[in-house]
Order: sequence, then structure tokens, then C-alpha cells
Amino acid sequence: MADTIKKKAEADGLQVNEKKWTPTLMKAGWTVLPNVLFERQQALGLDPLDINIILHIASYWWSESGKPHPSKVTIAKAIGVTPRSVQRRIAALESSKMIRREQRRISHKGSKTNIYHLDGLIEAAKPYALEKIEEQKEKAAIRAARAHRKGKPKLKLVKDADAE
Repeated sequence: MADTIKKKAEADGLQVNEKKWTPTLMKAGWTVLPNVLFERQQALGLDPLDINIILHIASYWWSESGKPHPSKVTIAKAIGVTPRSVQRRIAALESSKMIRREQRRISHKGSKTNIYHLDGLIEAAKPYALEKIEEQKEKAAIRAARAHRKGKPKLKLVKDADAE
């Protein structure tokens, strides 16, 4: 199914995500975030505001070595809360070891925006990702077993005792 969608998108000259979201939206920028963070947010102890903050931090993370550093004001404006609300949630995420803040200071100018490390979140989500991978393998094995069955299932006629 996914291969069919990909081939059709390629035939149209579009990437798969451009086909889904339109080239205009994709050209404006996109963010990769593992599904397990959304699917298991309660198990990870994340509320919707936490997820939204993580999404915004991740949108500034362009490479493994270039850690994100958006300001709390930038995040707050984007999601419609106060910078203080963002500050409190980031502090809570830091105390739960999901995020690690690294201060950036310039001696003569003062502070710059914090750099955010999501290593704790990644480590916390790994067990759920491994669980999901195992579930996917099991489902694939069941599908493969069904596809390899030979012939139709054998049906046995059961006589109804009341009908006799």
C-alpha cells in the first residue's frame, strides 16, 4: 500500500509528504518527531502543553550536533500561552529528566537563549518504541502466516441436534 502511494506520488512529480500536505506547506518547513511520543505521552508523563513545547523545540533541531535553542517567548507566542507558563513546563520537564537545559552566556552581554537537549526524553521513549516494534513484527508475522495458508479453510458440517 505504502509503495503504491509512493509510486503514484513519484509519477505526479511530488514527494509522498508533498502529496499529503501540499508542496507549499512542505516548503515552509517540517519537523520529524517519533510517533511514540504522541502515542505514549501519558505513559511518559507528558501533558498536551509539554508535547506542544517539545514539538516547538524539535522544530529548531536541524542536526544531531546543532541542538535547538528557541526562546521561551518564541515558543509562548506560537502556542498562545505566557512565557512564564513555558518556563514552568520546561522546568518540570527538566526536573523529570526529559529535557536538559544548557545556559549560554556572553560575558559582556549577559544571557542568550538556552540550548535544549532531549536525550532524557529519547531514553524514556525507547522502551515504548521497542514495544511497538515488537508489536509490528508480531502483526507482520500473523499477516505472513495468513498469506501463506494453502487453500480455503476446511469447514466441518455440524448437525443441529434440534433439527433431527
